[in-house]
Amino acid sequence: MNAVPRSEKPVGRFRRMLDRLSSSQEDLESEELREDAETAGCTRIGDCQDRQIVTVTGTLRTVTLRPRAGVPALEAELFDGSAALDVVWLGRRSIVGIEPGRKLIASGRVSMSRGRRVLFNPKYELRPLGRE
Repeated sequence: MNAVPRSEKPVGRFRRMLDRLSSSQEDLESEELREDAETAGCTRIGDCQDRQIVTVTGTLRTVTLRPRAGVPALEAELFDGSAALDVVWLGRRSIVGIEPGRKLIASGRVSMSRGRRVLFNPKYELRPLGRE
């Protein structure tokens, strides 16, 4: 028997194919999002710390209109395969292109609110629809 643990063995094409076949659709999508974030040179959401200025990318899971202190606020959950982050645009009821399933890049300062990472009024860039 080989003394090298399975996780440290070189992974061949056949092994990668078996891993992909035995993985769930959600796991495959998460892996693709993590690779996309790495390719774009963005910080993984799971690595973001409170008060850190970051650029993150991912897919919008949900988009809701939720007032904050009587002011309209458009909230979206951005997921990059490692973790989720809330993106909040204060004073906005809607933004063209901000919809569930859309990919985007967002930049700003991360804050923690109720134990969740949040970007308030980030600078953002919608990813082209052709790449989805």
